[in-house]
Amino acid sequence: MKTALTIAGSDSSGGAGIQADIKTMTANGVYAMSAITALTAQNTTGVQGIFEVSPDFLAQQLDSIFTDIRPDAVKIGMVSSTGLIEVIARKLREYRAENIVVDPVMVATSGAKLISDDAIAALKEHLLPLATVLTPNIPETEVLSGMAVHTPDDMVAAAKAISEQYRCAVLCKGGHQLNDANDLLWRNGTSKWFNGKRIDNPNTHGTGCTLSSAIASNLAKGYDLDTSVQKAKAYISGALGAMLDLGRGSGPMNHAFAIGGEF
Repeated sequence: MKTALTIAGSDSSGGAGIQADIKTMTANGVYAMSAITALTAQNTTGVQGIFEVSPDFLAQQLDSIFTDIRPDAVKIGMVSSTGLIEVIARKLREYRAENIVVDPVMVATSGAKLISDDAIAALKEHLLPLATVLTPNIPETEVLSGMAVHTPDDMVAAAKAISEQYRCAVLCKGGHQLNDANDLLWRNGTSKWFNGKRIDNPNTHGTGCTLSSAIASNLAKGYDLDTSVQKAKAYISGALGAMLDLGRGSGPMNHAFAIGGEF
């Protein structure tokens, strides 16, 4: 069985973070492991508290994983401090990790910045150059490229600039009132659009975590990047299309929509 590791924060309500990642990886047929960067008190209405782990303890978690059950792919989610970012980068280099998917969580859908300028600088310097693929949303694409993104052509130009700077593939996600569910993949000097089906579901908590984890799962199984993105988008469409409705805010998706069997 192929294996995948998520390095991210915990979401106590189960819709995003490592909980969404583990559910997604399991549903996509790989064995899921986690290294937790922070605990959050969180639900569908927002984040009520964050308790970050120490860099030393994160390093211990990563050592424990890589020296026993080596991951075939790694997904990295929100990491909010420079010390943690530096530890992750050092350990990924030390263990020669492969198939690294970085979801550069920096800006909330509302436009609010989620991590400090120092942490963004550390992310750019240490972590992004190690990535196989980055999966920024529109606001994050703007931060990474230094360009305003208002049109599909802007998405192409910004993704190209990011890819050339960090020498990795870039999946610029649509949404945020631009392109709805259409995403743009730039890799190896070429672009490809992945058109998605617009699903009228207000419960989108954890979509970014889920997409990046599904891509990592498919890379772990040996699919190429194009196929991994295509299959990940199909999975997230199914999870959204199941129309799960939980919580008083923007609720979670049904990650288990396609799981069958006696149990």
